[in-house]
Amino acid sequence: MISKFNRRKFIQKAMVGASIPALNPIFSGISTSRIKDYSDDEIPFLSAIEVAGLIRDKKISSFDLTSIILSRIKKFDREINAFNIVLEEEAIKRAREADVALTRGENWGPLHGVPIDIKDSFSIKGVITTAGNPSLSNYFPENDATGVARLRSAGAVIIGNTNVPYMLDDHQSFNEIYGRTNNPWNLERTPGGSTGGGAAALAAGFSYLCIGSDTAGSIRVPANFCGVFGHKPTVDLVSKKGQIPPMPARQALAGEPGGSPYISNGLSVAGPLARSAGDLKLLLEICGGPDQPDALAYSWKLPKERKTDPKEYKIRYVTDDRLCPVSSEIKPVIESAIAAFKQEGLSLTQGWPENINAEEQFINYLYLLHAHMSGGVSDEEIEFLRIQAESEDDTLSRIRARAYTYPHKYFRIWDSNRLRAREKWQEFFKEYDAFIMPMTFVPAFPHISKPWFPNNPDPSKKRTLATPEGERDYDDILFWLSFATLTGLPATVFPIGLTKSGLPVGLQIIGPFLEDATPIFIAGKLSEILGGIRFPEKYK
Repeated sequence: MISKFNRRKFIQKAMVGASIPALNPIFSGISTSRIKDYSDDEIPFLSAIEVAGLIRDKKISSFDLTSIILSRIKKFDREINAFNIVLEEEAIKRAREADVALTRGENWGPLHGVPIDIKDSFSIKGVITTAGNPSLSNYFPENDATGVARLRSAGAVIIGNTNVPYMLDDHQSFNEIYGRTNNPWNLERTPGGSTGGGAAALAAGFSYLCIGSDTAGSIRVPANFCGVFGHKPTVDLVSKKGQIPPMPARQALAGEPGGSPYISNGLSVAGPLARSAGDLKLLLEICGGPDQPDALAYSWKLPKERKTDPKEYKIRYVTDDRLCPVSSEIKPVIESAIAAFKQEGLSLTQGWPENINAEEQFINYLYLLHAHMSGGVSDEEIEFLRIQAESEDDTLSRIRARAYTYPHKYFRIWDSNRLRAREKWQEFFKEYDAFIMPMTFVPAFPHISKPWFPNNPDPSKKRTLATPEGERDYDDILFWLSFATLTGLPATVFPIGLTKSGLPVGLQIIGPFLEDATPIFIAGKLSEILGGIRFPEKYK
């Protein structure tokens, strides 16, 4: 395992203990303690939009803000382990340049001088990018991923990249290179995966925005477990070019790890994690739209939210389902939030849409998910799975085996069903504006001692999650996240409160196809009703 000293060697050069470097002389006389309405302890937990405004108004320099964030990482990240590589020298240089540019009247964009982090699967030019795969420990991308390049163009200061599971394939964030990331709310629990490091960094005050990816809840589950905001965009709205896709190690070595060109599988997306709904929308506007060569002919603009008054929205919701019962740890928090929304006068109707068969769509998702993962299965395993596909009693295992082994014509059938499922939801959205459901059936769970490894190829059969009602299958986490992924619909996760043991709970809002601003807007308004986002007291 690479030591923290080697990974963060740049920090050692410019930082002593947890002290903050001297103020940028360009902004002499300005200090964080003099920022009206904000204490020094509040600055790291503001939204990206708020700190961008402070920099633009010269109430704080990018240098000072970046220094504060780097100091916090040095002080606290030893126990959280959110970051893999901290780019201290590069970040300080970029922050100084941002300040100089501002004195000249130059504005780089809406994130001018704002420190952000990048999931360690999106290529950063010249920076080791691994997706948690030891075979990529010496991979230095020659170019930025499209999302990273667009964030740079918007003025962001990249602090470093954050931890993930091996090839992004787990709801924990652990790999043999960088070790385990812990949840800032409880270090004995997972921050989720695969964008676990990014979610933990936001919750602990180490970054103001993160770009992540989501095929099996990899944005939404970590946001839920760490108590921050996350958005799974409409499929293919944000380019994933330059991200290392979930392919097996032998393919990663044979081809270009960043996947050029990136081939859409109809499920996977790139998108934002943040501390506010407004920040989600901002990152989406920065990173959304077609990549080259499509951008030669096509352009994109985010449609406005459907309505400006939350009381005018028609919303349906479910808080539970027999197919994946919600644990008693989080159910009271969800029910309390729904009650608060109704008390505020929101139009909420309980129950699944009449034309939606939840079980059918969940199975459809599982088939397509595992079909896309079949490239990593050896020929020997395929032969074993052919037998399992017909003999396995467990429905989920049988679906997985069939997805790996059935002829391509069956994939075409399931993929057509995916588009029909989207049409059914779009029919629903002609009358209703959004649909609310749980994000997971449990809060952040304790670290499991045997996470996913290449030499442990199918741990999902062996792992369970404890609940007050008994042991549950690990793959049950896939249920609530499956509907938005299958259909390519946008889905926003926002925090709604804490369990009795102090763990975050969130809700998921699914919106109409390509109307990403609508679920983001609703999430922001519902969060305000509940008092806004909270942060772990230990790191405030």
